[in-house]
Amino acid sequence: MRRSRLFRRLMATTLPVALVLGSAGTTAVAEPLRGRSMSSYGLAGGIDAPTAEMLPEGTLGATISWSDYGRRSSMVFQVLPQVTTVLRYSRVDGVREFENEEAITDRSLDVRVQLVEEQGWRPAVAVGLQDFLGTGVYSGEYVVATKTVTPRVRVTAGLGWGVLAGKPRLIDASDEGGTPNADEWFRGSAKPFASVSWQVNDRLDVVAEYSANDHIARYNTGQVFQQGKAPDSNLNLAAFYRFGETYQAGLYTIGGNTFGAQFSIMLNPRQSPYPSGLAKAPAPVRPRPAPAADPDGWSGVWSQDPTAQPAIQTALGDAMAKEGQALESMALSPGRAEVRVNNTRYVSHAEAIGRTARLMTRALPPSVETFVITSTAQGIPTSSVTLRRSDIERLENTEAGQIAAVSALTDAPATAPGLVQTDGIYPRFRWSVRPYLSLGFFSAKDGLTYEGGGQARATYTIAPGLILTGAIRQRAFGNIERRGPAIPGQRGRNYTFDEYRDNPALETTPEGVPRVRSDTRMYSGNNKPTIPELTLAWYAKPAPAVYTRVTAGILERAYGGVSTEVLWKPANSPLALGAEVNHVRKRDFDQLFDFRDYEVTMGHVSAYYEFPQGFTAQLDVGKYLAGDKGATLSVTREFANGWRIGAFATKTDLSAEEFGEGSFDKGVTLSIPLGWATGQPTQDRVSTRLRSLSRDGGAQLNVNGRLYDNVRDSHSAKLYEGWGRFWR
Repeated sequence: MRRSRLFRRLMATTLPVALVLGSAGTTAVAEPLRGRSMSSYGLAGGIDAPTAEMLPEGTLGATISWSDYGRRSSMVFQVLPQVTTVLRYSRVDGVREFENEEAITDRSLDVRVQLVEEQGWRPAVAVGLQDFLGTGVYSGEYVVATKTVTPRVRVTAGLGWGVLAGKPRLIDASDEGGTPNADEWFRGSAKPFASVSWQVNDRLDVVAEYSANDHIARYNTGQVFQQGKAPDSNLNLAAFYRFGETYQAGLYTIGGNTFGAQFSIMLNPRQSPYPSGLAKAPAPVRPRPAPAADPDGWSGVWSQDPTAQPAIQTALGDAMAKEGQALESMALSPGRAEVRVNNTRYVSHAEAIGRTARLMTRALPPSVETFVITSTAQGIPTSSVTLRRSDIERLENTEAGQIAAVSALTDAPATAPGLVQTDGIYPRFRWSVRPYLSLGFFSAKDGLTYEGGGQARATYTIAPGLILTGAIRQRAFGNIERRGPAIPGQRGRNYTFDEYRDNPALETTPEGVPRVRSDTRMYSGNNKPTIPELTLAWYAKPAPAVYTRVTAGILERAYGGVSTEVLWKPANSPLALGAEVNHVRKRDFDQLFDFRDYEVTMGHVSAYYEFPQGFTAQLDVGKYLAGDKGATLSVTREFANGWRIGAFATKTDLSAEEFGEGSFDKGVTLSIPLGWATGQPTQDRVSTRLRSLSRDGGAQLNVNGRLYDNVRDSHSAKLYEGWGRFWR
């Protein structure tokens, strides 16, 4: 159907305006309309049809929904107050895919932008794209408005295209998916949808909905109903029950002839189970005595005693060790003290600096007025915070912004005059034995995969910047079995482990692409001990804002070799530039000390930029593990308490056919500090990278200890975002 000139103009202006308004989260006058229930597609509001509602900013949630029309697992993230994204994995019944299964597995991505916030008589208005990167089973677009009629009743009305209008897009059965279907957005005839939600009480919500979705999938090989039949009517009904602020369960009916159930969990980085934490309170600032009470301390004559600095350094180091910090070295004069500190406990470096400053007031003689606290990472100095002792004494009971205003952040030189290394700090040996759990999501064949066991890990710091690290892992349970990649032309069938291991010719795809990641299951499911990492790393700082790293050994479970890196990152700049070159060889599948034939030299140049509200963008351009060349764009948001949520996309010179299903690499990253959930201060994290498929194009090397992540914690953007913890 041909679009009118008015409609084309509307779409040409609506989408850019949506992006601009959605990104201006801090300029909004009204609060975005908050959703009270989750739809079967994993977004706020509705059942099968959308609303204009949002979630609290930063919310990360998951919804599992089941009915005869589909089984959907969705992960939602409220990127900004007006921008919601959803990554979804679905099994759609009624459509044969392979192995005689009457279902297809579908991965899809949605985005919803609230253009106008509810205020007074004006409803909230949103525009959304549904399944705009998948194969199109759920593909549709909408413009929707939601209005609060009474404090407990909301009404929604909107126009939908695609499946939301009962006009599903034609899907090419051979389509690999993964590319935007922009030429179909807001195309064809539109149909209305509507809903009414009633908040019965603080826990129960009831929703009635009119939807035009007839649950049909149209393939170029034929049209099929997703359940074998269409709904009896366009009316859907649901009831949702909340358990506290985190969990919600729901029952719904679609068209009166199909029933479904769902469960949702919502987490918000801003709402920790232990808002104040369970850490021991820091020692209070100790005011200096009057000059008449300690004339020698104020005059500086103490500095002439050769035993003074060793005694002070030992006392301060012992006190800092109880705070989870290592005093690596110290320079002391009558009026100035510099300490170089390795923070091993606190997610926020500002908290580590604040606790160090308090301890310095208790350990140093009264004549020392200038405190320089230099943070280190991997044995190299990253930044220095300079404070006046009188300001610390004067501002202890004020808000942290005042102490920030009188502090100075500078780049730290590699060495400084008068630094004395703390006795016994090097060499240093640390070890741990703990369980591990690996989860796999969005597998078309296996669904959720998991593997668990035990891991022993040890680190031997030989000297500042010279670190030996090793780990050994033993699997105890799991449903991840060892197998080769899919057999070309036989969808649903894979090479056996022995077939793939014994035939090196299979390690290249028929299109000539080396299998650098698509055979990752060959490294899983090993019931014997494995060595995931064994490296020697050397970190250095040849100039105040320049850092280097050289790592050699077994770098990750699939590759070993040498990785080199250089980073330029001034302490007060949001911009950083880096370069990395790696020469690696593929490991044998037993993950011990043998290697296979494939080796490659790869690397990239990188640019990093830190934006307000905790956003960091990273652009990598270079050569990847399979020898393909291209670029990766990553965007990550980090909250003050350490939560990190991001997304990435990689496009290289491989064609969609060479890359395979998915067309290009993309995924989501998530990292949650354990301290958020336990209340105990720790730098340990639970991290994962979710990607719908493991393909060879755009594959990066996984190396621990990359420079940017080590350096940025004590630099301006990250440090001052967490400055509110200085007095914690």
